[in-house]
Amino acid sequence: MASMTKLTRVIGLMSGTSLDGIDAAFIETDGEARVTTGPWLTRPYERSLRDALRAVLGGKGAAADIAAVEQRLTEAHAEAVKLLIARHQLGAIDLLGFHGHTILHEPQQRRTWQLGDGALLAKLTGIDVVADFRTADVAAGGEGAPLVPLYHAALAESLEKPLAVLNIGGVANVTWIGASESDILAFDTGPGNALIDDWLLATTGQAYDADGALAAQGKVDDALVQRFLAHPYFARKPPKSLDRDEFAGFRPDGLSPADGAATLSAMTAAAVARAAAHFPAPARRWLVTGGGRHNPTLMTMLARALGAALAPVEAVGWDGDALEAQAFAYLAVRSRRNLPLTMPGTTGTMKPLTGGRFFAHPT
Repeated sequence: MASMTKLTRVIGLMSGTSLDGIDAAFIETDGEARVTTGPWLTRPYERSLRDALRAVLGGKGAAADIAAVEQRLTEAHAEAVKLLIARHQLGAIDLLGFHGHTILHEPQQRRTWQLGDGALLAKLTGIDVVADFRTADVAAGGEGAPLVPLYHAALAESLEKPLAVLNIGGVANVTWIGASESDILAFDTGPGNALIDDWLLATTGQAYDADGALAAQGKVDDALVQRFLAHPYFARKPPKSLDRDEFAGFRPDGLSPADGAATLSAMTAAAVARAAAHFPAPARRWLVTGGGRHNPTLMTMLARALGAALAPVEAVGWDGDALEAQAFAYLAVRSRRNLPLTMPGTTGTMKPLTGGRFFAHPT
């Protein structure tokens, strides 16, 4: 029987590892199978805030400096919320799902750190907030990532299984969805766009490889790709997760900008192909979300590496640019209903776990 739980009007907020800006997305959901998606927007970071965030990655810097960046980041999120509500005349919103920005993720040391002040966001917006989604999972011995799989599974309820949903953000992660509700495996596959973006910035001054144009002109250094695939991470059984800079040592120094971009793109595709070997059964289809799906060179490399049907998530009516923000809206509702956010197959916890911290807006 369908759940008769009232739908919550919620905005999810995501600031990804690519440091490009804040995604804000409105959905209505019961935190289970009922999801109605709505408008969304991206609010790019001002250059100074992006640089300030980059400077504190890894938890570097004085506590006062990090606190100042956290305040600016939270204020920028409040502006994104207000802009989305005003632009689309959304009216009253029940809840915000506030992921914040990850500056450190070391689950083996039971540490994860997302900048973002939930109490301040609730005060600035006048809306209740759920934040700090990863800490409870990491404290219980889980990987704390990825967190989007249960949302993927809710959206994919009517699709043919097994299905793989690949998210290519700064880091790439995959959700493998089998036939039953608990039949989910999710993990980080390896680098996504982060190494490519960092390479472009260092060698050309561009923020990213638009349309994969530079990589398309380059030649892949196969020896470097093979050395990359020898990294112990790829042999580790999932669930498993990565810090953004785990593979920084594979920067293709000495190559031309084009050859470096091609080689790093090939690394991303090869890592995904290696991930597929961990699936309980081959995926019938791959759906790709995140910024990487806009890169035709990368998509071609993926199709070749996987030898499987591959399409952007838009092929099934999802919106890849809004998906992660929508997921944190969905997870905020699950948190309020004390439903699991993570499972043994998604983060390696011993049992399904809820999480998130609630911040009521001041009345």
